[in-house]
Amino acid sequence: MATELTLPRLGQGMESGVIVRWLKQEGDSIAKGEPLYELDTDKVTQEVEAEVDGVLQKIVVAEGEVDVGATIAVIETNGAEPAAEPEPAADPATETPTEPDASPAEPPAAAAEETQADSGAQGPTAAPAPGDTRIKASPLARRIARERGIDISSVSGTGPEGRILAEDVERAPAGVEAPTAAAPMAASAGEIEVVQLSSVRKTIARRLSEAWAAPVFQLGVSADMTEVLALRETLVEHLAEGDTKPTVNDVFVKLAAVALIRHRPVNATFSGEEIQRHPAAHVGIAVAAPQGLVVPVVRDADRRTVQEIARARADLVGRARDNKLKLDDLQGGTFTISNLGMFGVEQFTAVLNPPQVAILAVGSVKDEPVARDGQVVVRPIVNMVLTCDHRAIDGADGATFLQTLVSLVERPALAL
Repeated sequence: MATELTLPRLGQGMESGVIVRWLKQEGDSIAKGEPLYELDTDKVTQEVEAEVDGVLQKIVVAEGEVDVGATIAVIETNGAEPAAEPEPAADPATETPTEPDASPAEPPAAAAEETQADSGAQGPTAAPAPGDTRIKASPLARRIARERGIDISSVSGTGPEGRILAEDVERAPAGVEAPTAAAPMAASAGEIEVVQLSSVRKTIARRLSEAWAAPVFQLGVSADMTEVLALRETLVEHLAEGDTKPTVNDVFVKLAAVALIRHRPVNATFSGEEIQRHPAAHVGIAVAAPQGLVVPVVRDADRRTVQEIARARADLVGRARDNKLKLDDLQGGTFTISNLGMFGVEQFTAVLNPPQVAILAVGSVKDEPVARDGQVVVRPIVNMVLTCDHRAIDGADGATFLQTLVSLVERPALAL
């Protein structure tokens, strides 16, 4: 029996996705749970698994953008025999479902040409038989190779079973042959580099434009980090062998989560018609991944220990940089922390992350002279700026939240 495979909705608000490549060819046997194709959504690139056992009879959409619910392939679920042999003798009624989505006789060649044009040096990937389709490489590695004009087959992989990772492509010299479409641009533009927006970058642009339209205000405070730094050192000293080392930001996530539970108006999302105040603090952490800025979420941060938050953060950041995040990792956040302290940035203002109503920008820790009991002493000081959506939060809400957060930073034992 022929079964139409449609593009699934992998997350709330997903309307379409971009098929990067198929991991199986027409006529290949597939098993339920086996990776079938790579899909680029507006948040992540991930492998989509087969939902049934059978044979991949026909690929309707070889690559490109597809709406959710559209037919992308046909799977024969009657048995393990490849569909190539029974196809000539098949009952026309069996093939009817594929007719509306099938193209005239030319499209297979046209699809191959489009693939070659889009992927530059990776042109052979459209052909069913050889070459690049047999090369094991991560989606991000393939994308970087396409953008830089690097022949993926010339890169040595350092991953499991020789799999090519993004780092392998980044270390490879840029290809001398640029994609055909970019050649005229290079000739006329001289030193100008043209970078096409990826799906993730387009989403970042769209969401930040939406955030810019919100009526926001900022509140800034500073806090003495002496106790936080001492706490982190204590946690590191008592760390079990092989466990994840907690960072200062892990402590911040915990302290902010506790403050959020005490100030529910800040732990909220705004939908345009209503404000939803959440009972648990799901804290997003801004991560600069190779594909762009992503904000994976540490769930129930208020109920976790600093060490548990450290483990969750290490897992999320690692998968973000390997482009292996799932949509679930990026959804459901109630508050975001953006920390640029590791880059030496002392203070900055973060842009709102809708539908969340607040985001905290954390700067670097710097020794500064401060007055304590009539004496001038040097203390490690951090600057924080809270950006608030005035449609959901008033100034007093943000101010009292920061008061609590500062008191927890200066006396973190109150949060444990």
